[in-house]
Amino acid sequence: MNEQTETAPRPERRAGGRRAHRGKRQMPIWLDTVVTMVVAIIVAVLIKTFLVQPFYIPSASMNPTLLQDDKIVVSKLSPGVIDLKRGDIIVFEDPADWIPGSATDNPSLRVRVMMVLSTVGIVPDPSQDHLVKRLIGLPGDHVVCAEEGAQLEVNGVPVDEPYINPDTPACQVAFDVTVPKGKLWVMGDNRFASADSAYHEAQGQEAFVPIDNVTGKAVAVFWPANRWQGLGGSHEAFADVPDHP
Repeated sequence: MNEQTETAPRPERRAGGRRAHRGKRQMPIWLDTVVTMVVAIIVAVLIKTFLVQPFYIPSASMNPTLLQDDKIVVSKLSPGVIDLKRGDIIVFEDPADWIPGSATDNPSLRVRVMMVLSTVGIVPDPSQDHLVKRLIGLPGDHVVCAEEGAQLEVNGVPVDEPYINPDTPACQVAFDVTVPKGKLWVMGDNRFASADSAYHEAQGQEAFVPIDNVTGKAVAVFWPANRWQGLGGSHEAFADVPDHP
């Protein structure tokens, strides 16, 4: 009988436990929801700013690698943490009015909603002020096409390009350029339907892309689902190209 009395919980302890439990207040549901949403937005903005960002393909200039209306994921670790390489597919800000007009000049309601959602990286940026091309020439590279329909050469080495449109040759125009410091030479995979560096060089316009304009490197197609694929850099095409001319 004495043993049961000693081991039984004391009433005042139970009462104290109940008081402690009542003293622990829970966050209101509405406040918990607001905090969760704010944290989610902050995380999304940080991911978009420093890691990845979605974009969509507005034209056929990168066929057959990328089709019109494909949605792609772009890694923002390049350039910076990871160096750019010849063969990378890169997304960059329009360097010299290569794209006439903008979808956001007189935006529809749908575009306005997309503009808001794109700020946190939920949907691709609808402004169409970015382009996607393949990186062909790094600073200091000597890039040459002897004539229309010829094979591309980089630093004196002919480049076999398995990624270009098989229905057209590698060179839409003749050119002979040396890429300036801090700039890049880019070309579309669909060479005869791409307003790229070669096209603008032939027009007497600014043809090089500042490295500072590069948003990142495309790493995958994520939509439509049947188009899901990783986007390798096709670096093997440039394996024999020396670092300097």
